[in-house]
Amino acid sequence: MKTTVLVLAAFAASQACGQTPADPPAAQDGSRTLRPVVVTPTPGVAQEAFNTPASVDVVDREALRNSQLQVNLSEPLVRVPGVIALNRQNYAQDLQISIRGFGARSTFGVRGIRLYLDGIPATAPDGQGQVSHFDLSTADRIEVLRGPFSSLYGNSSGGVISVFTADGGPDKVLEAGTAFGADGVRRQNIGFSGAEGSWNWNLGMVHFETDGYRAHSAAKRDGFNGKVRLDATRDTKVTFVGNWVSMPDVQDPLGLTRAEYEADSRAATQAALDFNTRKSVEQLQAGVIVDHRIDDVHALKLTTWAGHRSTEQFQSIPVFAQVAPTSAGGVIDLDRDYRGVDAQWVARTRLGSNPLTFTAGLYGDELKENRRGYENFVGPTLGVMGNLRRDEDNRVRSFDQYAQVQWESERVTLTGGLRHSEVRFSSRDSFITPGNPDDSGSTRFSATTPVLGLVYHASDTLNLYAAAGRGFETPTFNEVAYRSSGATGLNFDLMPARSRQFEIGVKAEPLPDWRVNAALFQARTSDEIAVQSNSGGRSTFQNVGETKRRGFELALSGRLGGAWSTYAALTYLDATYGSSFQTCTGPPPCLAPNTTIPAGNRIPGIPRTAAYAEVAWKHRPWGLETALELRHVGKIAVNDTNSDFAPAATLFAFRLGLQQKVDRWTVREFVRVDNLADRKAVGSVIVNEGNQRYFEPAPGRTWLVGVSAAYAF
Repeated sequence: MKTTVLVLAAFAASQACGQTPADPPAAQDGSRTLRPVVVTPTPGVAQEAFNTPASVDVVDREALRNSQLQVNLSEPLVRVPGVIALNRQNYAQDLQISIRGFGARSTFGVRGIRLYLDGIPATAPDGQGQVSHFDLSTADRIEVLRGPFSSLYGNSSGGVISVFTADGGPDKVLEAGTAFGADGVRRQNIGFSGAEGSWNWNLGMVHFETDGYRAHSAAKRDGFNGKVRLDATRDTKVTFVGNWVSMPDVQDPLGLTRAEYEADSRAATQAALDFNTRKSVEQLQAGVIVDHRIDDVHALKLTTWAGHRSTEQFQSIPVFAQVAPTSAGGVIDLDRDYRGVDAQWVARTRLGSNPLTFTAGLYGDELKENRRGYENFVGPTLGVMGNLRRDEDNRVRSFDQYAQVQWESERVTLTGGLRHSEVRFSSRDSFITPGNPDDSGSTRFSATTPVLGLVYHASDTLNLYAAAGRGFETPTFNEVAYRSSGATGLNFDLMPARSRQFEIGVKAEPLPDWRVNAALFQARTSDEIAVQSNSGGRSTFQNVGETKRRGFELALSGRLGGAWSTYAALTYLDATYGSSFQTCTGPPPCLAPNTTIPAGNRIPGIPRTAAYAEVAWKHRPWGLETALELRHVGKIAVNDTNSDFAPAATLFAFRLGLQQKVDRWTVREFVRVDNLADRKAVGSVIVNEGNQRYFEPAPGRTWLVGVSAAYAF
């Protein structure tokens, strides 16, 4: 780490001494290189990513659709340093996404990270999020924020991922596309975008299905995403957003033990076949965003949303484990209704001769959940819905107040923010039987999270920055679902994890059409939430003291000359437990901790190293682009004891795309080959899995072919 600091300092000094303020570097064709504009680090205020005191990266539309399937968020996020997005090859479970180690332990969905689609949260008030309704075919860009400034987004904001749907216009465009490939992968999409008068729209539908790389892993997904904007007046814009996703009876092959993985990586574990493990999801949501400029100084923004999500999941809980009256069964049946509002005021003024921007807002959201559990058998028949074993109504609400101020001078930009969050949980138990008493209860958590950042503009092509902040992460309803003692009721003794994050970095454009972003970071978390026991379908959690996450990120992009270009992203992350604690290991039941996890053990689910690199060649007259990609993920601990690891993997991919424009038509074709060397690899791990089924294998060599056609009128 010390050596890295010295290298960063030397690089920064050489840039500052060798450059004077000048115009931004020009592209080789004479046009200026455009810097990405982002809104995620400073909510409500757009600014160049280059000038923010935060690690924020943008994956643009070209990269999103560049010879990709355009179904999984793991496709574009591989390009972002600090982000690990592992494709489970299991559509019954969401992607395993972590940012600088936050979110790696998630068993269900995405947690520890705030998710947004067109400004509408995809993360519930308890910190649990979903990405299945994110549509990449209509997306314009993805912004990924890491580090201290994530705390401005409140609970469970170890990082922020924001997806933005593209605007329509100026032409009306009708587009249709298809892709197909190995393992029965098929995707069809159709979109209609455009502008007419004061209206602007972008609508898209996608159908996806796959037979699955592994046995018992077939999936189908249908989705719609739409954004319609009305420029009501010169000062008022109203944006309507809506999306829908349906995933019926998606098969779940479960994880494999080490022996099963070594024997046949395409297999499903026997329990998945016995119980026909599967999951069905349907979600519908809508939102309205009103932007109103009062005058040259003041502006208001109001965002409101509501939605419904239903989930039915058949698990592989053994029949004998459901005998106890406290068992919740082996089928999860969830109905969730959610809604929220975010009201924001922005004032752009001056302090003396320098710009000053002030933002303040109120944020509130609510999730109402009816959670039912059923036995996953009827008599000798497994994998069917049986007797009711759980019935409760849960509610979680958050109410936040936030403010942020930014002051800019010629050489220095100061940004500070403060957010106060209050999260309330309550549960009303309706399943009361002998041996299973009334488990109703409630609890409340609150935190104030400050952040401060500074940018030193050494020149127009070199910025140095530093930032520090505090964050917090409440337990989710899934994590408080069971008490570690084995008693019934929710585990409201579980406390939020609280973190302190620090970051220093360099953003530079050392040569025309070259960019370098580098950052050193550290996060210390107290009362980290970790698994205590995992048996009989019951995962219990506990606070385990301190954890440490520290590392280095580097992103490099540029033109190599002529039609050649390159891009690379590198992450080093050392994530360890800073204090020892007790946990449960061995066969169930384990009602009291029996194993010591020593300080210094690696936090499971987090590789120490990750990298992405590509070398691309474009021939614009032919509309041809081709590239060779490298993806590396270091070895990953599968449990707290560090008794086993998923091996490191370095895989290569090749892509080739063509584009033709004839009159009003634009036609694109592509071919893609992943894992060129056909290496055996683990795609992701199930952290602390109670049956030691940790491993979710990645496919060998696969291919994908696609074509799309767009007509502008």
